[in-house]
Amino acid sequence: MTSLQGFDATAVEPTTPIEPVPSGKYIAMVIESENKPTKAGTGHYLQLTFEILEGDYKSRLLWARLNLDNPNAQAVSIARAELSSICRAVGVMQPKDSMELHNLPMVISVRCRKRSDSDEMSNEIRGYARKEAAGVGVQSGTHAPPWNRTA
Repeated sequence: MTSLQGFDATAVEPTTPIEPVPSGKYIAMVIESENKPTKAGTGHYLQLTFEILEGDYKSRLLWARLNLDNPNAQAVSIARAELSSICRAVGVMQPKDSMELHNLPMVISVRCRKRSDSDEMSNEIRGYARKEAAGVGVQSGTHAPPWNRTA
């Protein structure tokens, strides 16, 4: 149990529901990665947290889960293809650690879909592309190149 002594809800604005971002293409980067066990406990997935870098939805977070260790061979194949797309989008072709994918801008294609468990709308990342190849101008000085990043 955590003490909440001193907290006054009347002094703090309540949160408002966060709606999914509209379907479209966004400049984003991986800011976190974590290896997590699957719900069934039979494998692991790599969870990548993406942050949108520009526009009306700047600072919004989206997630991708890649089933890289799973008894279902098709799930692993799909995850490996998605990881390949991410690697190509950021120019890191043979990462030794997921940290090598962090803080590198790319274009993500996002769509909205209805969740099967609640009928609520949620976001799904459906594609990845190089920032330059997508016709989006590079903002100089905003992101350090991979050789000049701190771990």
